[in-house]
Amino acid sequence: MQKFIRGVAAVAALSIAGAVHAQSASTPFDGPSVGVQGGWEQTNVRNPSTDLGIAPINRHHDTGVAGGFLGYDKQVAQNIVIGAQAELNLPIDGGFSRNGVTIDPKRSIDLSARAGYLVTPATLLYVRGGYANARVGTRIVNGTTTLSGSEGRDGWLVGGGVEQMVTDKISTRLEYRYSDFSKGDGKFDRHQVLLGVAYRF
Repeated sequence: MQKFIRGVAAVAALSIAGAVHAQSASTPFDGPSVGVQGGWEQTNVRNPSTDLGIAPINRHHDTGVAGGFLGYDKQVAQNIVIGAQAELNLPIDGGFSRNGVTIDPKRSIDLSARAGYLVTPATLLYVRGGYANARVGTRIVNGTTTLSGSEGRDGWLVGGGVEQMVTDKISTRLEYRYSDFSKGDGKFDRHQVLLGVAYRF
């Protein structure tokens, strides 16, 4: 009788372990995804160093931004998800001027990693960090002399957000992000609030 009870207990334990594994393997935050995003962007500059020299401008500019992303996530523990993402974002009206200087952010490419915690099986809170590259045009007018050029500015980003599954394949997310493209003593940074929709394969 004791052998029978132990056998039943062993089968039950294996069944529970198998169910837990199946539930973990079927988590929606596990695998590739593709999506679109958009929202608000603010660029802040103060005498930034550029390929044309120091640009004498001090101001901030607000605009909209839209883009797309490719991602991959992996659930590495019961409530822990890690992932990587590549994206391209385009400001809607990024150019601004002051004191004869025009700064024109054209696009940004971001490569980042994230780590998150599942507060529910369908809700992920996460932090993000990684590399950012912005393509920026600069124009400086000084009397009768005009200098213009375009350069890639390397930087870094940090942020965080929440992602929520709305179907078994589609999720929405809201994220805040800070990026810094400063060089030398000048300032060139960016704030973003992005709303995204992803399809998970």
